[in-house]
Amino acid sequence: MTNDVETTPNTPPRAGARWGQERRLEFIDYRLHWDGHLNRSDLTSFFGISVPQSSLDLAEYIKRAPGNLTYDTSTKVYRAPSSFQALFASSSLERYLEDLLRATLSPEGLHGSFLGWYPPVATVPRPWRRLDVTAVIAVVKAIRQHEALTIRYQSFSSATPSVRVVTPHALVNNGFRWHMRAYCHTNDDFRDFLLSRVLEIEKSKIDQERASADRAWHNMVRLVLAPHPELESGHRKVIELDFGMTEGECSFECRQALLFYALQQLGLDQPDSGKSAKAQQIILNNRDELAEFLPKTSYR
Repeated sequence: MTNDVETTPNTPPRAGARWGQERRLEFIDYRLHWDGHLNRSDLTSFFGISVPQSSLDLAEYIKRAPGNLTYDTSTKVYRAPSSFQALFASSSLERYLEDLLRATLSPEGLHGSFLGWYPPVATVPRPWRRLDVTAVIAVVKAIRQHEALTIRYQSFSSATPSVRVVTPHALVNNGFRWHMRAYCHTNDDFRDFLLSRVLEIEKSKIDQERASADRAWHNMVRLVLAPHPELESGHRKVIELDFGMTEGECSFECRQALLFYALQQLGLDQPDSGKSAKAQQIILNNRDELAEFLPKTSYR
């Protein structure tokens, strides 16, 4: 789905929602940071407050961050100077980019977003995998109430569906598909089950809390990335810039249970992909260290 026109949403908060001053100060901070300007009418129209209340909110913001805005008397607008420093975590780059994605994917569902004007944004389309809403509701209920589900499941390794008894404890999104992380009573271990492959939920029963025993879920592993060693110096510098590498490396943490998906997204799930250095671009620099956690098969 795409958003190919410049847009200026002014989505009010949900009816009946309580919005205290602290939330309004976050709004001021966000708009100054990302729009570069703000006026009283932005506050009054978004929150449904009076002009005097908006003046009090702006005065409180100035008190907390006096260097974050200047008043343009000619346009009667508060502007953010070049020295602006965001006061709230809700003004972060990550939050802004998430808001842009939400606006692109579901513009009618922007309740609570502080977005003002935003640029045209497009996302790469992908096929939607079949999901049964009743099955997802049942899985969420099972997680909340520690229930075991008897499911009819179509795995990739078998041509015919099989009946499994599973106790789910978390949902996982790998960027493309939704899974449930669950204890499999049939195999006596913790596994991932694609929600799109749950053909039927036959019954449920109360089980026990299982999540604490899922070691792979709680164990965090560190992935160290580096430019492909066969890249020329100039190309290595480009990759180092892309990934914010320091001294030719960058690292991040991941749940052991999600390691396969992280490597798959990076194109690193196979030790020797056969791709050229320019196509591969990066390598997993600590593959030997992670070898014991890597799955034996790449098919899921």
